[in-house]
Amino acid sequence: MKKNRLNLLDTIRGIMLVSMIIYHAAWNMVYIYGMDWAWYRSYGAYLWQQSICWTFILLSGFCFPLGKRHLKSGLMVFGGGLVVTAVTLLVMPENRVVFGVLTCIGSCLVILIFAEKVLQKIPAEAGMVISFLLFLFFKNINNGYLGFGELRILELPKGWYQNYITAYLGMPFGGFYSTDYFSLFPWLFLFITGFYLYKIVEKHQMFQKEFWQISIPAFSFLGRYSLLIYLLHQPVIYALQELFLS
Repeated sequence: MKKNRLNLLDTIRGIMLVSMIIYHAAWNMVYIYGMDWAWYRSYGAYLWQQSICWTFILLSGFCFPLGKRHLKSGLMVFGGGLVVTAVTLLVMPENRVVFGVLTCIGSCLVILIFAEKVLQKIPAEAGMVISFLLFLFFKNINNGYLGFGELRILELPKGWYQNYITAYLGMPFGGFYSTDYFSLFPWLFLFITGFYLYKIVEKHQMFQKEFWQISIPAFSFLGRYSLLIYLLHQPVIYALQELFLS
């Protein structure tokens, strides 16, 4: 990937990192420091948050074919998720992160090592449409049903929502709490959507286009070190807020 690096991907990732940092700084202000900011609890703020996580997970799936050491990358990202969980449980258990976005992306990377050969047998266009529809269909699995938006097509048995294993899969038990929760389902399907999107771009030889080398240096720099920045950004934000607001 370094040899023919697609600078646009780093730039997009960097832009999302900045958006995420601002979002989390605002989260701290509202939920830790008690700022009365009604908009942050609105649907607009929810869309902001979703735009960040959708982009990260879709982009991770898109970049999967570009990588070579998938097991190492998957374990590193998954391990980063475990570090976030451990630190939040120790330092601020009331704001703990269990099965956060790093745990999810790391799991997806490892799963696709075994699933890639099967996925490649499906035409890219069909695969992208099917996987995205499955993502939408499973989007409310955390809430106890399958369907599209408010349309409840299949209510899932409450007995399936039992423990941390089911919570990891997408079926959290009563009392489960995490400030950053990305279960394997539905998000694995969005990751696979990104995988097929790459295959479509490759199939139509679109990587020859010059716009893939578009780069905004500051954002591209951040994008190249996204995992490290993700792990460090909240402690840095919190330390600065403690310094200036306490």
